[in-house]
Parts: sequence; C-alpha cells; structure tokens
Amino acid sequence: MIYNNNLIKFLLRAIVTIVILWLIMRSIDAAQVWNVLKQTRPEFLIIALLMQFASTTVSAYRWQLIMQNLNFGQTFSFYWHSYFKGMFFNQGLPTSIGGDAIKVLDIANLGYRKRDALYGVMADRIIGLGALLSLTLMAYLVSPALLPAQVHRPIFMLIALGALGFMGIFFLKYFKWLQQYPQLMILSVIAERLHQALSSHRIQLVLASLLIPLFALLGFFATGWGLGLRYPLMTYFAIVPPAIVLTIIPVSIAGWGVREGALVGLFSLIGANKTVVLMMSLLYGLTLIVVSLPGLISYLKGRQHKHIESIY
Repeated sequence: MIYNNNLIKFLLRAIVTIVILWLIMRSIDAAQVWNVLKQTRPEFLIIALLMQFASTTVSAYRWQLIMQNLNFGQTFSFYWHSYFKGMFFNQGLPTSIGGDAIKVLDIANLGYRKRDALYGVMADRIIGLGALLSLTLMAYLVSPALLPAQVHRPIFMLIALGALGFMGIFFLKYFKWLQQYPQLMILSVIAERLHQALSSHRIQLVLASLLIPLFALLGFFATGWGLGLRYPLMTYFAIVPPAIVLTIIPVSIAGWGVREGALVGLFSLIGANKTVVLMMSLLYGLTLIVVSLPGLISYLKGRQHKHIESIY
C-alpha cells in the first residue's frame, strides 16, 4: 500500500514536471535553442560545476557539525559520502525514496534511531533555508530597484516573512504549553534540536551556511554568463533564490519545471531572453546531476561491501 502511494505521488510529480516544461517550451523560440547552445562558453560551465561541487562539499561539512552537536559523531568522510548519495537520489535518480531518507538510513545503520537522525536532517534543512533567505534579503535591501515594484514588494515581503519564521522557530522552545498537545509537541522538539544543533561550532556553522548558497549562486552566475546573460552578480542574488525556494515545494521531480518557470518569469521582467534563461536553468540542472555522480559511486560501493559481508 505504501509502495503504491509513493508510486502515485512520483507519477503525479512527473506529470506536473512535464506539463510545466511543455508550457515553458511553448513560450520560447525553439529555433533559438541550438544557436544559444552553440554560443555557450564551456569554461563558464566548468566553473559552475566547481562552484556546485564546492557548495555540496561545504554542505556535508555543515551537516557534520550539526550532527556532532547532536552527539552523533562520525568523520567528515562519512558525511561527505552520505550527503552526495542523498544528492544523487534527489537529482540523478529522483525516486520516491528521496535524498533525506538516504541520509537518515545511513545514520540509522550506525545504530541510532531513525527519528533522531531525521531531526538532524531537518535541522540542516532549516538552517540552510535560513541562510538562503538571509542572503536574499540582503540583496533586496542593497538593490531594491532590481525588479519592478509590483514584483519586488511581494517577493521581499515573502522573503522577510520567511526569515522571521526561521527566527521564530527558536522561540518555540520556550512555549512549554506546546508539550500539552501531542500534535504540536513535534514543534517544540524540533526547536530544541535546532538549539542543540547550533550549541557549538557557531562561527563555522555561520560561515558554512553562508558559503553554501554563495557558491550555488556563483554557479548560476557562471552558467548565465556562459550563455550570454551578462547581468551583475547582485541581480542573480535577487532573482535566483526565490526560484530555489520554490523548488522545495514537492510538486515536481527534483524541482524541475518549477525552477525553470520561476527563473524564466523573473528574468523576463528585466528584459532577459526567455530561451537563454531556460537553457541556463536546464544546464544548471544538469550540473546538479553531474555533481551528484560521486554519490552514485559511494552508493554502489556500499552495496558491494554489504554483499561481500553477506557472503562471509
């Protein structure tokens, strides 16, 4: 029954992804696609790969710090392999399992409870989202005229509310009355684990949390410039994060389609060529898949190791 439900969810996401991409393709000049790709500068795409690889590596380091604060231990190598495996299941092999589930299982296989491992993954997600929102908020405050006012204001308000919500999670720990209601107790537990996740190594955690989206945005910047989207870096800081945040909504496969639609819509507001923007988003999506390939190697090695152990 669970398998059937997961299969139905996956098929629905696949349909949404295909429909959104089809609608976007209808709005662009398909004849321009090949011309855009021919003019692409490959050295910028290599830089984008390096930036995303750096972003994911720092993500693994941040997760290690968080899990150490939560008393899980383990070496950086363990978290690096686990994080890349999770990324591969999210990007290179989008299935109903999900990358977060893979990371939880990796921790559980060490003898820890899956619930405790899940809290660690959730803390990592919340801290990462908070850092992304903070960087975006700074970009909107520094350059408020990047987008038309009718678009800038609602996006700015949503990002500001998101940042306030992130900070508000910390205060839930002090709302003891939440523990009186089983349905709400989970919020109090998450807040407590988040406090514990940030209990030490704070400077490293802050730096890592800021570097992760910074490297990712530099990857988008390099991809865009490689295709001829020669906008200032601050423009990418204002436009790309909202699109990334939207991909968190689980309505498509690995955010494909949602990311493209958001980027095409936002960049077109400043006069960017829709075809070029679409190619930038698709190429960056392929960058994520390529960067996730070490996770495939780690996963296959782990299966091979288990198979050998089962023989002996």
